[in-house]
Amino acid sequence: MPRILALLPSNTYRARDLLTAARRLGAELIVATERQQALEPQTDDTTITIRFDASPPTLRRVTELHTRRPLDAVVGLDDETTWCAATLAEHLGLPGNPPQAVAATRSKIATRRRLAAAGLRGPEFATVATADLDALADHAAKQVYPCVLKPTFLSASRGVIRANDAGEFVIAARRIAALLSDAELQARGGEQAGLILVESYLPGEEVAVEGLLREGSLEVLAVFDKPEPLVGPFFEETVYLTPSRQDAGVLDALEAEVQSASTALGLLNGPVHAELRICEGVPTLLELAPRPIGGLCPRVIPLAFGIQLEEFLLRAALGLKTPSANRARAAGVMMIPVPRGGTLRSINGLDQARAVEYIHGVDISILPGQPVVPLPEGNRYLGFIFAAAETPAAVQQALGRAHSQLRFAID
Repeated sequence: MPRILALLPSNTYRARDLLTAARRLGAELIVATERQQALEPQTDDTTITIRFDASPPTLRRVTELHTRRPLDAVVGLDDETTWCAATLAEHLGLPGNPPQAVAATRSKIATRRRLAAAGLRGPEFATVATADLDALADHAAKQVYPCVLKPTFLSASRGVIRANDAGEFVIAARRIAALLSDAELQARGGEQAGLILVESYLPGEEVAVEGLLREGSLEVLAVFDKPEPLVGPFFEETVYLTPSRQDAGVLDALEAEVQSASTALGLLNGPVHAELRICEGVPTLLELAPRPIGGLCPRVIPLAFGIQLEEFLLRAALGLKTPSANRARAAGVMMIPVPRGGTLRSINGLDQARAVEYIHGVDISILPGQPVVPLPEGNRYLGFIFAAAETPAAVQQALGRAHSQLRFAID
């Protein structure tokens, strides 16, 4: 029986879906978390506690586990765990990504520099220091507008702000600096928490590409259209739809661009999630991460293909053949946006939303009594709505109808 070590933050949504996929494959899943599970002493190594830093204690703990129960793969499926997983795989002599390649993807600055050095298309970019806010006016006066300011190490559009002139530039930079002054983000980002990336704004439709790398070769699993315009000032993602309605030539160009970017970054194995803008039929990479799509969004994949995304990921990690992903229907997910900050008091209309034709689930992420924070400071959605139908248009309409049934009381 193959054995997989999965690095999962204790607050992840993925444990159940990974366990289901592992059972389907006849594989044993060992879950590593950063906080000890209550029953860990009685679980016979099916759960372990490590820090996701690849420090000597972590390496020793996993090496001891590997000696007792040989591992066939190590996987990390989010920004917090991918580098540690790559380092552990290399340490144990297992397939994975080079740790230095994963490290480059954790910095938007390093990513931009590598892609530019490889001759790939991309926005003009520069950095400003959060500690040198007095120099912002000078930088703002020289900047070409519109532009986009963003932290160098956060994801899910957190801290990403468009500026249309010098005044907006200074306000955005100060807002990002305030966000990055948080002690937790300072510890997480290190030197990166002291920098803001400034990029020229790229117009066009935005899409996401979900794929798998095997020894450097890309296999595209799905291309998601984002039908709601993402033009700023903030870039809160809402709807993902697959199959993409882009024409075949654009789809080929998207695949080629993600392949080229993966190669330039030195990635070899495992999932990739890429965001691109398409302007006049030409795709330009915004970001690429060596992980799958985040949150509960992976649950849209079985609606479209009848196969869990986690099964694709575990098969790839074990070197097994990818199952034929024959599309069953169009599918989509809406990440329910946070309309304003405060405390969530109540949610109404869930039964009505779930009863909308083509809706396959409405999952709430934030419970009444908990705080809600909108972008650009926030990093959580209110929940996720899933739909599947014969066409992307029908999916999009169903998602919109379901969302219109929901009422969130926030004060």
